[in-house]
Amino acid sequence: MSSEPWGRVDETGTVYVRTADGEQVVGSWQAGSPDEALAYFERKYDGLVVEIGLLERRVRTTDLSAKDATAAIEHIRQQVDEHHAVGDLDALRKRLDKLAGEVEVRREQRKAAKAVQADEARRAKEELVAEAEQLAASEQWRAAGERLRALVDTWKGLPRLDRRTDDELWHRFSHARSAFSKRRKAHFAALDAQREEARQTKEKLVAEAEALSGSTDWGPTAARYRELMADWKAAGRAQREAEEDLWNRFRGAQDVFFQARSEVFAERDAEQRENLTRKEELVAEAEKLLPVSDLKAARAAFRSVNERWEAIGHVPRDARARIEGRMHAVERAIQDAEEAEWRRTNPEARARAQGLTGQLQDAVDKLRGQIDAARAAGNNAKADKLSKELEGRQALLDQALKGLQEFGG
Repeated sequence: MSSEPWGRVDETGTVYVRTADGEQVVGSWQAGSPDEALAYFERKYDGLVVEIGLLERRVRTTDLSAKDATAAIEHIRQQVDEHHAVGDLDALRKRLDKLAGEVEVRREQRKAAKAVQADEARRAKEELVAEAEQLAASEQWRAAGERLRALVDTWKGLPRLDRRTDDELWHRFSHARSAFSKRRKAHFAALDAQREEARQTKEKLVAEAEALSGSTDWGPTAARYRELMADWKAAGRAQREAEEDLWNRFRGAQDVFFQARSEVFAERDAEQRENLTRKEELVAEAEKLLPVSDLKAARAAFRSVNERWEAIGHVPRDARARIEGRMHAVERAIQDAEEAEWRRTNPEARARAQGLTGQLQDAVDKLRGQIDAARAAGNNAKADKLSKELEGRQALLDQALKGLQEFGG
């Protein structure tokens, strides 16, 4: 019989291994010596040691899943429990138990990490849903649409949650996107309708603008073009291609009209500047009649100047008030001279002037007498009061005398 610290072979060839629970049969060996039998089963033990060592390394240094690690541990444990090796099987069991404990710890850690990850994913998806629902009401169509597409990409990169929670959040997310898409589609449909309406309106405006381009009714036509431009701006924009073509036609029609008007106005301005030169010569001739010394000759000369003045056409607007003001000043001076001559030669007016002057002179003389009497009586207050009245009557008298002088005496 052969024996080692961890096993023995009896006389029948049966191999035993020693454990804490006593000897366990390993197997039967008939092909060689007992030492060879022990050596064979010790090699099997060494193989288990190596296998356990490799598994320990995988568990501690790789991302081997807890499920796969547990299966590997149980596979080796089964071999140990079947006692097909000679060695310290109890030590192997302890190593396997310890490794199983490590795997369980890792399982719990991964479970906790997965729970944290799921919670973070849930919060992230809830935030995505909240933002999507907010964007669903936006009218920033381009920016909101791009952001929603980015949210979808972010969603795809997040881990799935439990089916019920994930489906509920996805339903809300998808509903928000659909609501935005429907609103955007409705908006652009309405915009297309508005642009088509604008196109039709502008077609009519262009047609009228082109019809007016040959008009020579400058004022009313220019005013109508201003109204058409206001209507154009109020109509809104048509489709891009149509808008550009219509605008070119509209602007072209205006250009034709205003170019023709500018040419006509340029000719008119040249004529009016020439008229201004001629009227400046005439008003200079009229101004030489002042001051009026011979009323009859001045009146005849002014009549001649005025007839030639009326025969000349318009002058530039900015010079009209100045040149006409000078002419009117000469005309007023001659009229003033005529009125003065009439007053001087009118007997009735002269008689009225003389009568008024006499009455005022009598009133002045009377007041002076009253003042002298009041002062002689010592009534200075009355004298002062009468003096103020005298000042007023004297002023009227001086004015009347000046008027009487205009009648020649």
